[in-house]
Amino acid sequence: MFLEHVNLTVSNVERSVAFYQQIFGFQVRWRGKFASGAEGAHIGDDRQYIALMEAEVPGRAEQRMDVVGLNHYGFVVDDIDAIKHRLKEMGVEPHSEQTYDPGKHLYFLDPDGIEIELVEYDS
Repeated sequence: MFLEHVNLTVSNVERSVAFYQQIFGFQVRWRGKFASGAEGAHIGDDRQYIALMEAEVPGRAEQRMDVVGLNHYGFVVDDIDAIKHRLKEMGVEPHSEQTYDPGKHLYFLDPDGIEIELVEYDS
């Protein structure tokens, strides 16, 4: 079993596609309109992806850990420092960096305030 996709509602699909492509090199698997009529895209690889759906009402995600909802989602990466460098080039500042068993962890927000965790496991 594996997690195939995460579906995020974003304020601007084009901006989010560019953001995730620049960080992770994701490919656009699909681009078009969802059944609801909302603009959308699927970005990732042949096995897994992020579904992006444009919100009808622009806004920003709240980072609240005291209510039910998405806290963050994470990616396992081979070189967290390389991605950290790429983030800084993009003007994205990680807000937390931790090292604890079994590896390094880096947290940052996407353009809509959705938290992403990167994990580089110890070999």
